[in-house]
Amino acid sequence: MLLYNGQLLLDEDFALTLPNRGLFFNDGFFETLVWTDGSIRYLPHHLARMERAAAALGLTLPPELVTAEGLTHMLGKLATGSAHRLRLQLWRSGGGLYAPETTECSWLATTRPFQPNDAPLATTGFAETVQTRLSLVSFCKGPESLTYVLAARERIQRNLDELILLDTAGHVAETVSAAIFWISDNCLFTPALTTGCVAGVRRAHLLQVAKKHGLECQEGLFQPAALLRAETVFTANVAGIRVLSGVGEVRWDTVSPLLFSIRGWEAGQ
Repeated sequence: MLLYNGQLLLDEDFALTLPNRGLFFNDGFFETLVWTDGSIRYLPHHLARMERAAAALGLTLPPELVTAEGLTHMLGKLATGSAHRLRLQLWRSGGGLYAPETTECSWLATTRPFQPNDAPLATTGFAETVQTRLSLVSFCKGPESLTYVLAARERIQRNLDELILLDTAGHVAETVSAAIFWISDNCLFTPALTTGCVAGVRRAHLLQVAKKHGLECQEGLFQPAALLRAETVFTANVAGIRVLSGVGEVRWDTVSPLLFSIRGWEAGQ
């Protein structure tokens, strides 16, 4: 089953109408959401990013998706039973060439079973063929998707578990599909959004929780050497927190106790 503009349909009964600006021009964005226990995880952060993405693209969000209650009610039609990984795709309605004809959106929600993933990452390297770039829409998911497609190809070709992307100035930015963090000297570090990384909802939640519990957090522009000197490095997205066992020749045999504290703080929210 899927949801198309609020209508519940069988997969085989769904077809995109043309012209479709999402297909033709990538004129839209998407959210990846986790549904468990009758609610959406990190819901305030999803809503904030959706609002920001819509403003950046000049889109008017459908009224049924703009509030926590509305979004939960609507996606609850699709997410019944066990845990779900939901994809909410929004694109500009209408036709035209590059110049849009409307600010209105169409939307599609699909689902698959949610599989949490907290497994350590044994092999990681720095990207060699792909860089992140700051733009008006680099913070949201969708407009820069080809960057991550190419990064995922490089990761597979190099037989790595994960790939760390750098920005055009050589600063650490993110991984293929997750934010990156590290712990040094009782401080939590993560790249700033000015690197062109995605403004991940798990990233936002972790920083919020860490600051609430008095942990010093630094968002900034960091060279790879700063990450390689860390006590612990990990990735974070809606699927889980994954500790890096090493990057290239650098290995980490222990995990900082602070990460266990952070996991506990998150679980208590």
